Amino acid sequence: MIKKIALGLLAILVMIQFIRPEKNVSDDRTYDISTAYAIPDDVANTLEVACNDCHSNKTRYPWYAEIQPVAWFLDDHVQDGKRHLNFSTFTKLPIAVQNHKLEETLEMVEAGEMPLKSYTNFGLHPEAKITYEQRQAIIQWARAQMDTLKANYPADSLKMKPRKPTS
Repeated sequence: MIKKIALGLLAILVMIQFIRPEKNVSDDRTYDISTAYAIPDDVANTLEVACNDCHSNKTRYPWYAEIQPVAWFLDDHVQDGKRHLNFSTFTKLPIAVQNHKLEETLEMVEAGEMPLKSYTNFGLHPEAKITYEQRQAIIQWARAQMDTLKANYPADSLKMKPRKPTS
């Protein structure tokens, strides 16, 4: 009986290997944040290794992303990250939203909430563990971009409009 259950589970595990999510691997940089915002090399490098896997349209997949159901979990995680912030489509957003996303980036990095601990734990992404100096560089960069927006746009255009309550 146990042998039949084990064989059934093994068969299911093999079959699900053929059901794969679509990879997040676009090279389209049309609306990339770097097309409108100056990003120093050190900050660009940190964003590349610590942020872009979940917050852009170009994920570098680790070896274990080829195994189901792990790939489904990773796909869900990447889609959720892109829903919150996608550097590849950043300049497509209204200017008030761009300003707000820069502010959120600053706050999340400053609070140590990004990159996620689950991303950097267990030695799976050692390059994504950012130092205090790297954190400060991102914070200063985000502040500088927000200051540039404030200098170039009317104050009311940088404020998010209140959301309408859903009934």
